[in-house]
Amino acid sequence: MHRIQQIRAIPLYGKAYVDWPSRFSDLEQTRTLVEVVTDTGLTALGSVYTSAGLVQAALDLLRPLYEGASAIDPAATTEILHQNTFWQGRGGSVTHAISGIDMALWDLLGQVTGQPIHRLLGGKLRSRVKPYASMLMEEPGLMRAKLEAAYARGFRAFKIGWGPFGRQNARVDEAIVRESRETIGEDCELMVDAGGSDALWPHGYKWAVRTAEMLADYEVAWFEEPLRPDDIEGYIELTRHGKVPIAAGEVLTRRQSFLPWIERRAVDYLQPDVTKVGGLTEQHRIGQYADDHNILVVPHGWNTGVGLAADLHLTAAAGNARWVEYLTPEPYLDEVFLTRPVIDSEGYIQVPDGPGYGFAWNPDGIEKLSQGVKLTR
Repeated sequence: MHRIQQIRAIPLYGKAYVDWPSRFSDLEQTRTLVEVVTDTGLTALGSVYTSAGLVQAALDLLRPLYEGASAIDPAATTEILHQNTFWQGRGGSVTHAISGIDMALWDLLGQVTGQPIHRLLGGKLRSRVKPYASMLMEEPGLMRAKLEAAYARGFRAFKIGWGPFGRQNARVDEAIVRESRETIGEDCELMVDAGGSDALWPHGYKWAVRTAEMLADYEVAWFEEPLRPDDIEGYIELTRHGKVPIAAGEVLTRRQSFLPWIERRAVDYLQPDVTKVGGLTEQHRIGQYADDHNILVVPHGWNTGVGLAADLHLTAAAGNARWVEYLTPEPYLDEVFLTRPVIDSEGYIQVPDGPGYGFAWNPDGIEKLSQGVKLTR
């Protein structure tokens, strides 16, 4: 009973971020849902930050391993998928696809047991989690309106990143940060993402040190991706000497790749992405190991409403987590939920206690974003 019968890839299309460049086509297609269908008729969704063609190819490769496998043993089933694909795309789109499968299996386990995922992970340490509004930077003079709109939605923490930051000069960088701090006031948290994993990032360690000194003047909560994503030696030095907490890790996959970053204390805040890293199973293990080394985990969440739901449960069950990333405005979040999460008067989201994710998905919204793909009834 409760065996995997079928797994479908559901592509999501659109200009997910109205000011984000579509680099591969007129319509961005970098988010893909995976739907796991069981022999008992239960279904569940996972989320993958990878184009649907790559996800479908991975599902074709993995089919002999997952067809007929248990749908309610997420850690065991997905570890079998990982262990048998060391030679075919380890760490790339195959691992990303397994991430989505793992997420869906945790939801199925919750549906079958009647328990929320956070309890299945070990128990809820917090009942609500603070989302931070994640948005791209604009030229000086244009950030205020974006931040005010997010504040009006209830956000009390804000991350600004990429765009012109680090691409012109230090005066422009500081003007953007100054305007942002003045807009949200002293009582809200402000984070800055340099976007060092963007193509052809031009800066190194000394730029990051100087920029961190500037950010400290504006009480920035963390400085994200100031260096290229593979510069672990630079991150170690920057974390040791930088004047603000340093965050990175969104491009790493599987727990093994995180070990040196944790053991060598390369960052203050570690940022695994549940839609890439191997799913809830891997991210929870990474988080526990980071906790043993007194490193905070901040889930990277540039994905969908399904990913946000997973992040809420992971954060609720972690002693070393406080925030979740919430893109705004973001149809891949807002249109995927039947009823989107409510931000309370203090800027927090209540963690659901219903079975599995505890959220209901919007089949019409998903059909619209996927250009006509219907969820299995």
